[in-house]
Order: sequence, then structure tokens, then C-alpha cells
Amino acid sequence: MKDYQRPYPLFSLCGLNCGLCPMHLGKYCPGCGGGEGHQSCAIVKCSQQHGTIEYCYLCDEYPCQKYEGVTLFDSFITHKNMLKDFEKIKAIGLEAYQTELDEKIAILQHLLANFNDGRRKSFFCTAVNLLDLQDIKDVLAQIEEEIQPDMSLKEKSTTAVSLFQSTAEKRGISLKLNKKERR
Repeated sequence: MKDYQRPYPLFSLCGLNCGLCPMHLGKYCPGCGGGEGHQSCAIVKCSQQHGTIEYCYLCDEYPCQKYEGVTLFDSFITHKNMLKDFEKIKAIGLEAYQTELDEKIAILQHLLANFNDGRRKSFFCTAVNLLDLQDIKDVLAQIEEEIQPDMSLKEKSTTAVSLFQSTAEKRGISLKLNKKERR
């Protein structure tokens, strides 16, 4: 949307963590905040019709019909935690949530720089998005213990992925994106 800007574009109006999205990281999308590459969005139009609210959870009509089934399928980024993340913001506050998201973004950048064998970007984005920050930190500590300096990037990547998968399984979390079936 032309001239639409957000003060913190890394967390979208609808509850997606844009800063953890492979499209945003690849600079194909500016996130929910306007700018070049920003696509027209029905949620932004809805926000403008409701007084240009900063986040949907602040709307008197939240959760509305736009949220029915929204967590069942994913796009380039997981939608699974959208509603859960809004509840977390209500509990800890927006500033604390943004601080946590910034830390997750920094960790994701570290993972991509050191453990991405060219095929793990979406996996790491999903893992960092869905796992709690402390679980992510625990996995990073395990990675540091298990990674040897003489390991190839592929071996490092495989080790990191295995440790994230193990933690996710313990938490009952699937680290696969849920795509809608094409008809």
C-alpha cells in the first residue's frame, strides 16, 4: 500500500514475525511496513478502516472472521503462532516482545551465517519462530558443544537441524510448514 509505514515492520499487523521470514531476509519483501515490494494487504485496509490500529489484537473486533483458520496453513513463514504471539504480547508487553523478537532475529542470522548449507533457510526460520527463546538458546549451547572445528558445513548443518528437531519433538512442535493442498 502506497504511503503505508509502520514503526516496527518486523512484527506484522496480523501477528506474523516478518523479521523471521525467508522472503524478508532475502529482501524480497519489506515486511508489514510499506516500501518497495510491499504487497496490497486486506488486513492493512481493515486496520485503516478501524482507526489505523497498530496490531489486530488492539481492535475491538479481534479476533474477527479474518482469523478463522489462519493458523492452519502457512505461507513463506509459519502462521502457527500468530494468535499465541498476540497473547504473549498481552502478557509481557509489546516492548518486551519486540526485544525478544530482535534477539531471535540475531540468533537466526547467526544460524544462517554458520550452519546453513544452502538448504536450511526455511527450516531455521521456522524453528526460531516456533520455539521459545530459552529452548533456542539451549539448542545453540548444544550446537557449540557438538560442533567440531574440522566438520564440514554440511555436517554442522545436519547437527544443528537434528538438535532443533529433537527439542521441537520434545515440545510437541512440528518444524514443517503447512502448505495448502493445490487443487
